[in-house]
Amino acid sequence: MRYSRMFIPTVKEVPADAEVASHRLMIRAALCRKVASGTYTYLPLGWRSLLKIIAIVREEMDKAGAQEILVPVMQPAEFWDKTGRSTDYGPTLFRFTDRHGRKSVLEPTAEEVVTYLAAGEISSYKQLPINLYQISPKFRDEFRPRFGVIRSREFIMKDAYSFDADPEGLDKSYKAMYDAYCRIFKRCGLEYVIVEAESGEMGGSGSHQFTVPCESGEDTIIYTEDGSYAANLERAAVDPLPKEKSSAEIPAIQEVHTPNIGSIEAVCKFLKTKPEQMVKTLIYSTKDKAVAVLIRGDHDVNEEKLRLAVGGKRIELADEATIEKVTGAKVGFAGPVGIANKVDTILMDHAVAAMAVWVTGANKTDYHTKNVVPGRDFDMNNAQLIDIRYAVDGDTYDGEKLLFKKGIEIGQVFKLGTKYSEKLGAKFLDENGVEKPCIMGCYGIGINRILASAIEISNDNNGIIWPISIAPFEVLITCVNQDDEKVAQVAENIYQDLMRKGIDVLLDDRSLRGGVKFKDADLIGIPVRVTVGRKSVAEGNVEIKLRSETKSTKVSIEKATDKAIELVDSLKEELKT
Repeated sequence: MRYSRMFIPTVKEVPADAEVASHRLMIRAALCRKVASGTYTYLPLGWRSLLKIIAIVREEMDKAGAQEILVPVMQPAEFWDKTGRSTDYGPTLFRFTDRHGRKSVLEPTAEEVVTYLAAGEISSYKQLPINLYQISPKFRDEFRPRFGVIRSREFIMKDAYSFDADPEGLDKSYKAMYDAYCRIFKRCGLEYVIVEAESGEMGGSGSHQFTVPCESGEDTIIYTEDGSYAANLERAAVDPLPKEKSSAEIPAIQEVHTPNIGSIEAVCKFLKTKPEQMVKTLIYSTKDKAVAVLIRGDHDVNEEKLRLAVGGKRIELADEATIEKVTGAKVGFAGPVGIANKVDTILMDHAVAAMAVWVTGANKTDYHTKNVVPGRDFDMNNAQLIDIRYAVDGDTYDGEKLLFKKGIEIGQVFKLGTKYSEKLGAKFLDENGVEKPCIMGCYGIGINRILASAIEISNDNNGIIWPISIAPFEVLITCVNQDDEKVAQVAENIYQDLMRKGIDVLLDDRSLRGGVKFKDADLIGIPVRVTVGRKSVAEGNVEIKLRSETKSTKVSIEKATDKAIELVDSLKEELKT
């Protein structure tokens, strides 16, 4: 491809709304352009890279036994109502009504439609296992799109769905996808970690998340230094804290007037105490139950753990009316003492159980209580002890200190079980003629996120440094003196020779100054660069360098093609090791 004929409108300015390196560089290097909040048009360079990522994903999915399909982006809302995910997704789900009054959604994922397909086609165990996948646009009505294509409203995802006859079959399907993901991300040149994860709105019994460690990532990876444990923030378990010892006899429980003071910070300031000495009582509600959650003042409720604690049901903070009914007080003054008969369940975090004395709400507007002693003033038998909070610095798991780092999620695999097959009728007859629901798994990869992650972890002050496998081109020939016929002919000959030998090459044949071409070359980041200039050609040479290195090597014109191919092959080989 000739640069002069390509649409590569690079820019010097950094976009004002670009918070991370990948967003800045994707705009500056002409990979994409913003259309509206969270939506982007991909330009030729960006689309070429995405196509290479898609080709890798497709090849590995096919190799793992999955079969490609394509389902509608527009899906009947009734499918989502049947599985309950229209409620679970909340406002993130794009919804609309057509001219005939039919309610539909734009797919953020396709469990419902693919399960509906399976329900109509699978009838016997002899048809199983089967794994169906697609690579297509998805939609998510993000409240606050951020970081360019890392968190956008429209994105490209590979989503796969396996159907098996028994749990052992699911384990095999899950392992096949897990292994395929490892190959995919390695081939894309990404350094990644695999962590235990929660299933979230997907549901199911198990999940692993593939994450690229990166300071600009939105996800948090939690792990032990010895590598024995790793999980994402929603999944990470923590050891119970040691029981505090009281050094003196604690006075009787005492109500303190705290007028118009409801926040933890304000109460601590007023009572001259610390957040870790306080207990927050949060009232949640499921469809038919009220749940009190007790958590230390400096901790936060992990709502994924909370969801699992109530059997996977949807649970959310109760409204003001429910809170006032349960506590007899306005929001901000709830406390554990005396509410056992007002709620269906009390869940107490282990860190609260370890405290010797509490400062907490009094279930009375404008009042808090001091000197609350668990066991004396609060019957511990009324509460279920459980790990229900996010891990924080200083926590341990299995005795090992937990460490934290940021990352970008690029893929996740889930064991769904029968959540969708039972609700949408995907059943089969086993070898004994007994009807059973298919056991499902699902497997997602963020195609755009692979692109952004690669840029995020591999760039410098001058621009992108692409992995060879997903670079828009493998080799860039920079013709410094395009107006010199001899120089231009040398560049043209190398260009034609590389194309004949199957190399993906871009020839910068623009009539611009060398400095401009070099800046663009650094910015767009093609891995192997061949520079053809008047001085070097007069010596019978060209200069060849890797984008990742600063120094170039002089090579004779006759050997330029072979040297460029050698460098391309060596970069590809590095991805295999």
